[in-house]
Amino acid sequence: MTSSIARLAALAALAVSACAQPIQLHPKNPHYFLFRGKAVALVTSGEHYGAVLNGTFDYRKYLDTLAADRLNYTRLFGGSYIEQPAQSFGIKRNDLAPDPGHYIAPWARAADGKLDLTKWNPEYFARFHDFLAEASKRGIVVEISLFSSHYGEMQWKLSPFNPANNVNGTNPIDYKRLETLENGNILAYQESYARKLVAEANGFDNVFFEIQNEPWSDRTKLADVVNRYLRPPDRDQYPNSIDVADELSIAWQTRVAQWIMSEEAKLPNKHLIAQNYCNFYFPVRELAPGVSIVNFHYAYPAAVTLNYGLGKALAYDETGFIGRDDATYRRQAWNFMLSGGSTFDNLDYSFNVGHEDGSDGEPNGPGGGSTAFRTQLRVLVDFLAGLPLVDMTPDAHVVKRAGGAYARVLSKPGSVYAMYFDGTGPMDVTLDLPAGTYACEWINIDKEEPAIATDYLQGGIGTLHSPAFRDGIALRVTAVRAD
Repeated sequence: MTSSIARLAALAALAVSACAQPIQLHPKNPHYFLFRGKAVALVTSGEHYGAVLNGTFDYRKYLDTLAADRLNYTRLFGGSYIEQPAQSFGIKRNDLAPDPGHYIAPWARAADGKLDLTKWNPEYFARFHDFLAEASKRGIVVEISLFSSHYGEMQWKLSPFNPANNVNGTNPIDYKRLETLENGNILAYQESYARKLVAEANGFDNVFFEIQNEPWSDRTKLADVVNRYLRPPDRDQYPNSIDVADELSIAWQTRVAQWIMSEEAKLPNKHLIAQNYCNFYFPVRELAPGVSIVNFHYAYPAAVTLNYGLGKALAYDETGFIGRDDATYRRQAWNFMLSGGSTFDNLDYSFNVGHEDGSDGEPNGPGGGSTAFRTQLRVLVDFLAGLPLVDMTPDAHVVKRAGGAYARVLSKPGSVYAMYFDGTGPMDVTLDLPAGTYACEWINIDKEEPAIATDYLQGGIGTLHSPAFRDGIALRVTAVRAD
């Protein structure tokens, strides 16, 4: 049964490969993606990355839910990192923490139950292929994160590379050296694993690879702080510190990127590579060779504005650690995407085993996620889909003033303007538009409905009065006649 599923998935992958190139940066605007002939942005509220390695997780039901919500992206951990059930990060029901006996690793198990890092597990790769194929059918892009920081001894004790968990005599190192070139004989096993996943995913067009999740967590280098007015030591510590990965981590990440590229040099398809750079925001100093996507976690819009000149896709790769209020994450999504971001990914704790439809409404960890929130995200998805994305760039000039709100704007000047105002209103908005006549449609961001009000402005400087709103409102300005 397992082998037949794997064969069918491989045939599906080949069929996709024959008709479409893998997702890539759009050649006309590399801040967005070209996927199956269309310019797209990626938006999701997805499960906690264990859909394949957790053998009890029904990923087809999960993918059906994303597709029904018109979400087009999910993040997947490859199997080199798992978490402790009901303990890691306070997550009670955690996809990335399979119950004992249900962790389906990429590696086969020896007679004593430990992993053999020299042998592959057919069951894992059958699930891996099938997950990618099922996501592909639904038009969902999958980020495969090959590695992750371990954060502490709890997760390190579960690691396949910990000598207690394999039969291969891996070196007993400090977990903070695991993702460095100073990890002894583990490096060869990491290379073999990375190359294997890259090769197995090569036939799919809906895939890109992330080198490592949150590399700064195990290899911390303080780059800046959010609030300089705090006193030490709080000023220089999370959640106020802006940390990047240190030199040892960067050298190892560069090596992993080289593994990906050299493996794909032998294969038909070439996929994008993402590098997880830091929390919050920072002007990127240097990226590993071959990187096309820059991932930020818990990001501010400044992550986009500071790095737009890189000419790469800038991604809000994870949020979900500041409570359960839907409005918090909805505002993050609109602020980031209307600043010119390519991707938004909320960590949705309503997805877990038994609730693969995202219906778990009980508190479950540090964040939120809900059916209602995913419905709200559809408004953003549809708003972006209605824009000529390939022609849209951030615009800091058209809004002269927005009383009581922060303005984020994308525009194709003289044609269409997409605006988000983060705040509470009503408010007066002063715009400076080129000559012509413009329809101005106000859009609620928390419900699916037609424009709630439409005004008209002539070119030049003019003022609109918004409807009442709370926690943000969108405005689409479209030229109806050019002078």
